[in-house]
Amino acid sequence: MQSSHSTELNLSPLVPAYDSILELIPYQAGKPVEELTREYGVSDVVKLASNENPRGCSPHVTLAITEQLGQLARYPDGNGYYLKQALADFNDVRVDQITLGNGSDDLLDILARSFAGADDAIIYSQYAFIVYPMLAKMQGATGIEVPAHRFGHDLKAMSEAVQDNPNTKMVFIANPNNPTGTQLSHQELQAFMGSVPRSVLVVLDEAYIEYSPESNNRALLDEFDNVVIVRTFSKAYGLAGLRVGYALSSVPVADLLNRIRQPFNVSRVALAAAAAALNDQDFIEKTRLTNQEQMRWLEKQFDALGLGFIKSHANFIMVEIEVEMEDITAASIHQALLEQGVIVRPLEGYGLPNWLRITVGIAEDNMRLIDTLRSILTDD
Repeated sequence: MQSSHSTELNLSPLVPAYDSILELIPYQAGKPVEELTREYGVSDVVKLASNENPRGCSPHVTLAITEQLGQLARYPDGNGYYLKQALADFNDVRVDQITLGNGSDDLLDILARSFAGADDAIIYSQYAFIVYPMLAKMQGATGIEVPAHRFGHDLKAMSEAVQDNPNTKMVFIANPNNPTGTQLSHQELQAFMGSVPRSVLVVLDEAYIEYSPESNNRALLDEFDNVVIVRTFSKAYGLAGLRVGYALSSVPVADLLNRIRQPFNVSRVALAAAAAALNDQDFIEKTRLTNQEQMRWLEKQFDALGLGFIKSHANFIMVEIEVEMEDITAASIHQALLEQGVIVRPLEGYGLPNWLRITVGIAEDNMRLIDTLRSILTDD
């Protein structure tokens, strides 16, 4: 029997960070191809919005996935033994320094839940990955955004922010940075780590490390026990649909994270696929070289179109839409591209309303982008 009266459930006393969570804007991922087809009836779609690998994944991955299809009724190995062994060998670390995650976002979430609470502060840069302030709000922590320097991390200012806020528990640094593509040198990060108290955990988000091997900061683990390096198989390895990432850290940090993470947070298929992907470094090298070649081509095209851009060390490029026509804006260009079947990423949510982030695709996709963009900009 239905009650004669109803009251709206008051969640505030039930959720510790209720007010902070209400301030969150749900994460807006790149528009799926299927959604664009439904909205505009466009069947020939080029997606350059989510920094996926346009080459797909290694053929060895396809074989590894096929071999798992008969085992889908079985739970995965909760410890991820074989993948951890492969990662330990590849990164020259101990197995007990590794934590596996359902993509790198899962690991960032586990880190925030483990190390930050309502009375703590989390520091991150302006124009850095939008998930960092979201994590601070979800924990009810104080998020401190440090102004960017030339669209990248200002490590000196971030160090000062740590000193000015003794309740700082975590610092997030994306290198290369998303969405700007800027990069910090190993020397810069080493100096920063030396300036930060050992009581502050520094998380290096290296989602795009395969596109810029010189930004590999694995060596910091040998010098600082308060650094965590987070990586993913979603970008260069082409496994975005499977969701698998990993963290490298000191043994005590990894032990804590592995106690908190869900026991089966990486699926059987993902474990096998990631191990196969890691073993095919020829595929990664070809991916990197293709990305470099196409990035240079795109830069020349943007120059020819009179569009500014930020030099990128990842597999995307941030392009400025500032032309001498009042009706041409980043939003209008984004919309016009969508209507013609080209998906890119608007950056208004990052505080960059005049910019678009464009994933570097294969040659055919990049030519389609430039041809479409040129027609939009020159349309009378």
